[in-house]
Amino acid sequence: MNGKRDDNTPHGVIVVGAGPTGLLLAGDLAAAGVPVTLVEKREHRISNLSRAFVAHARTLEQLDARGIADALEAKGRPLDRIALFGRLSVRLDTLPSRFNHLLVIPQYEVEKVLERRAVEAGVRFRYETEVTAVHQGGGVGGDPHGVTVDVRTADGATDRLTAAYVVGTDGHRSAVREAVGLPFPGKSVIRSVVLADVRLDEQPEEVLTANAVGDAFAFIAPFGDGYHRVIGWHRGRDVPDSEPLDLDEVREITRLALGRDYGMRDARWMSRFHCDERQAPAYRVGRVLLAGDAAHVHTPAGGQGMNTGLQDAANLGWKLAAVLGGHADPALLDSYEAERHPVGRAVLRSSGGIVRLAMAKSTWALALRAALTTFVNHVPPVRTRAIGQITGIGYRYPAPRGAHRLVGTRVPDVALTTGRLYESLRGGRFVLIGPGGEGRSHALASPRGSDRPSVLGARKDRLTVAAWTSDRRTTVLVRPDGYVAWAAEDADDAAVREALTEWLGAAG
Repeated sequence: MNGKRDDNTPHGVIVVGAGPTGLLLAGDLAAAGVPVTLVEKREHRISNLSRAFVAHARTLEQLDARGIADALEAKGRPLDRIALFGRLSVRLDTLPSRFNHLLVIPQYEVEKVLERRAVEAGVRFRYETEVTAVHQGGGVGGDPHGVTVDVRTADGATDRLTAAYVVGTDGHRSAVREAVGLPFPGKSVIRSVVLADVRLDEQPEEVLTANAVGDAFAFIAPFGDGYHRVIGWHRGRDVPDSEPLDLDEVREITRLALGRDYGMRDARWMSRFHCDERQAPAYRVGRVLLAGDAAHVHTPAGGQGMNTGLQDAANLGWKLAAVLGGHADPALLDSYEAERHPVGRAVLRSSGGIVRLAMAKSTWALALRAALTTFVNHVPPVRTRAIGQITGIGYRYPAPRGAHRLVGTRVPDVALTTGRLYESLRGGRFVLIGPGGEGRSHALASPRGSDRPSVLGARKDRLTVAAWTSDRRTTVLVRPDGYVAWAAEDADDAAVREALTEWLGAAG
């Protein structure tokens, strides 16, 4: 994984799109010392019209590794159980995570925290700036060693920005994806889904309320400011997104699906939208990469959209920083697509499966839904797998042939001699965990007075060395995104140093 940066290559990154994915990625890069420009077509305003309302366990773990999860936990409402279709009850309090719950929190609250972090890290923001073209490889006006982006500002002025890499996090209508010629195959699954932000005279019994009855589906979630977001759909009301929407239609769909409308009133915003299932065939074209909704979109079932995008960013950020810092070969970036594209495909399947079960109407489809929910309820391995996919903690990345069984797996927030693992990951650091006490390797301990060279060397700002608090003898190198890069049983000094050189470059 080690490599050397071409001195002729621009050192910065242009991130296009200031949603949650772009903000996390830009903040990670800037915190690692990479010059970052974040380009956003909209004006500088965090909107409360977001559709996402859920932060899952794996996302909260990633935010914990950046020191911002606790701030969101204080603003949101934890939920330790999910109920679906009146039959399926999924408990989350048994999750092997510090965040053994689902956090109900509007997307705009997540964006506020991520934007503040990005600003403090030194990200350069360019709002009201639209991407019109992307050139790479010395194309028309392009830098032969990087990427050139043509932009247009709100007053019609044009400009050119140059960087080593460009990442499109600009949503399902991504200008970056279109500029590099990537298709976005898929289809619309549901049309004329209604959205409304309303006040309620009656408070729902559950933090999240959702149900499907007959031809209607409805979902209600709190903003925390007195308003609730209502999402509804009726099979018989298939109209264009531009069709006017009034509160009576929202009330009627809610009554059909949930039995009552909770006295909804004072709508501050209403709209229609349609749900697509689409995925780009590639997440990388040369020096241009895609993440979040620019790479994949799916139905909101399971609340996986924002979460998948944030986990894309967590995977990509440290890799870009390593390549631009001269610590890794650019080929490392190929692993981003190899690891995240299958996850995006799995999310399309799981969210699509949930929404199709919710849309079930025929006798056989309803019977199948009942059988599946009973099966999941009563077969623990199936239930564990389903929870792992929805919360994100169950995914593992491909490992090379012959690698230790732990390589590619997520590491939980274990206790170490240095404290919690996810605290040790802060600052985009790798964490090397080895045996403690007498079983600890000299390469790990670097004892005072020893003539052995330190395992840290020039890596000291990018690596934390810790020991298990138990008698475990496995040595594990944890990547900045919390997945195992390398592991070995009873590893000797030479094996440890070889692994560190592969993943972090020479010691100095």
